[in-house]
Amino acid sequence: MANAHYGDGAQAVQWVEATLVRLADDRVGDVIAGLRRMQPTTIKAARAIDELITYLENQHERLGYDQCKAQGMPIGSGGIESANKFIGHVRLKRSGAWWVVENGNGMLRLRCALYNGTFQQVFDKYIKSSLVKAAGTIR
Repeated sequence: MANAHYGDGAQAVQWVEATLVRLADDRVGDVIAGLRRMQPTTIKAARAIDELITYLENQHERLGYDQCKAQGMPIGSGGIESANKFIGHVRLKRSGAWWVVENGNGMLRLRCALYNGTFQQVFDKYIKSSLVKAAGTIR
C-alpha cells in the first residue's frame, strides 16, 4: 500500500515504520482513520488503501500485539516456522526419503503429538478406533 500511494522511496518507508509502531501498540483504529484520510493520487493507490482498510477491519480481533507481548507470547511466525522445520522437514525430507501422502500426514500427526505432549491421547484414540474396526470385521 505504501509503495502504491507514496512510491518506492523514503516516504513509503517512513509510513510503514510509523504504521507498524501503531499496530504494535494496538492502535488499529488510528491506522484505519489515517488510511481513510489519505488522498490517493492513482486508482492503484485507492484500491490498495481500500484493501488494507478492509483487511485491518476484518482482522482487528487478531491484532492484539500489545496483549500478546504483555503475556510473553511471540507475535512473529518464526517459532512456528522453526517448529515446522524441526518436526516436519527433518523427518520427512531426509535425503532419499519418500512418502505416500496418507503415511506422511500420519507421521506428521504422530511427531506433532510427541512434541506437544499429546502422544498418549493420540495413541489411545488410534487403539480404540482399531479395536472398533476389528470388532466390526469379526461380525
